Amino acid sequence: MKILQIFQIFQVFPFFDRTVDKWAFEARLLRWLTFLWLFAGLAVLFSASYPVADLAFKDGTLYFKYQIAWAIIGLLLFNAVVHLPLRLILKISPVMLFIILALLYATHIPGVGTTRNAATRWLSVGSSSFLLQPSELIKPFLILQAAQLFGNWQRTPWKTKAFWLVTFLLVLGGILMQPSLSVTALCGITLWLMALGAGLPSFQMLGTAAMGVGVAIASVTFREYQRRRILSFLDPWQDQAGDGYQLVQSLMAIGSGGIWGTGFGLSQQKLFLPIQYTDFIFAIFAEEFGLFGGICLLLLVMIYGTIGLSVTYKCKDPVTRLVALGSTCLVVVQALLNVGVATGVLPTTGLPFPFLSYGGSSTISCLLIAGLLIRSAREMASADVIPFNRNRDKNVERSSELTLRMGKNKNAIPTRSRL
Repeated sequence: MKILQIFQIFQVFPFFDRTVDKWAFEARLLRWLTFLWLFAGLAVLFSASYPVADLAFKDGTLYFKYQIAWAIIGLLLFNAVVHLPLRLILKISPVMLFIILALLYATHIPGVGTTRNAATRWLSVGSSSFLLQPSELIKPFLILQAAQLFGNWQRTPWKTKAFWLVTFLLVLGGILMQPSLSVTALCGITLWLMALGAGLPSFQMLGTAAMGVGVAIASVTFREYQRRRILSFLDPWQDQAGDGYQLVQSLMAIGSGGIWGTGFGLSQQKLFLPIQYTDFIFAIFAEEFGLFGGICLLLLVMIYGTIGLSVTYKCKDPVTRLVALGSTCLVVVQALLNVGVATGVLPTTGLPFPFLSYGGSSTISCLLIAGLLIRSAREMASADVIPFNRNRDKNVERSSELTLRMGKNKNAIPTRSRL
C-alpha cells in the first residue's frame, strides 16, 4: 500500500506517467522530444555558464542549479497541462492573460521593474537572483486566447473581436516599450500565422502585416541602439571592439568548432563572448559540437515542428487546431530566430533559444507551450463521432426505411429492430 502511494506521488512528475501508453503516437513522440531537448539544454547550459558563474559567484554550477529548479517547476506545470482538458485551460486563459498583462505593465513602474542591459523586462521575486519576465510568461496564454478568438471568428460579435484585438495590441505594445523588439516581433508573427491558419480574409492579413512592418521601422528609427545593431549586423568586422563585438565573437566560436567540434566543455570563446549562456548559447553549442552537432540540433527543431504541423492538420476542432499551430510556430520560429542571430543572418536581438538558454520564465513558458501542443495532440480526434452515435444513426436510418415500407404497404406488420 505504501509503495502504491509513493508511486502515485511520483506520478506528479511526467517521467512516471502510467497513462502515456494510451496517448496518440504524435503526443508520445512530442513528449520524449521535449524531454530530450530539455535535458540536452541543461547539459549545454552547464558548459556555457560554468566560467561566468565561477568568476562572479565562486560557484560554477550556480546557473545550472537555478535552471534545474525552474525546470522542475516547469515540468510540474507541463504535466498538469498535459492532463487537463483543453476546454478547462481555455476557460482559465483570459484571467491569466490579464494578470500577466498587469505584471507586464508593472515593469514600467519606477522602482518595481528591474533593468538589465538597458532593458526593463523583469520583476524581482524575493531576491535579485530570481527574476520573472512577464513577456515570456504571457506567451502560452496569448496563444490560447488567440485560438479562441480566431477559431470562432465567424460566430464572434464585432464588439468582442475589437476587445480582444485591442488586448493583443496592449500586449505587443507593453513588450515593445520595455523595449524588446524581438519578442514583440515573435509574438506578432505567431498571432499573424494563427489568424492566417484560421482563414481570415486576405486583405485583413495583408493590412496587419504592413502595420507590423511599419511599427518595426518606426521602432528602429526612434531607437538609436537598434539602429546601431542593424548597422553592426551589416558589417560587424568594421567595429569589432564596439557594436559588432558580440556577433564577431559568436562567428569566431562557430567557426572554431569545425565539423566535429572542440568537445563538451572545451569551448574557448565562452570566455570572451558576452551573454553566452542566454542569447548566444547556440554559438557555444556549435563550437563544442561542431557543424555535425548544429545540424543535429536543427534537425531536432525541424522534426518537432513537422510533428506539430501534423497534429495541426489532424485536429478536428478549429480552436484545438489553432492552439497546436500557435504552439508549434512560437517554439520553432523562436529557435530559428536565435540561430539566425548567432550566425549573423539576422540582426542581434535578445531572444533565448527554447530549452537551451538560461532563464526561469523562458523555461516555464516553453514547457507550458510544449504541454499545450501535446494536449492538442491528445485531443486532435476529439471531434470524431463516437461509435454510439454511429449506431444511433444506423437505427434512425433503419427506422426511416421501415416507415417508408409501411407507407407503401399499409398491411405490413412492423418488427422491432435490434439495437
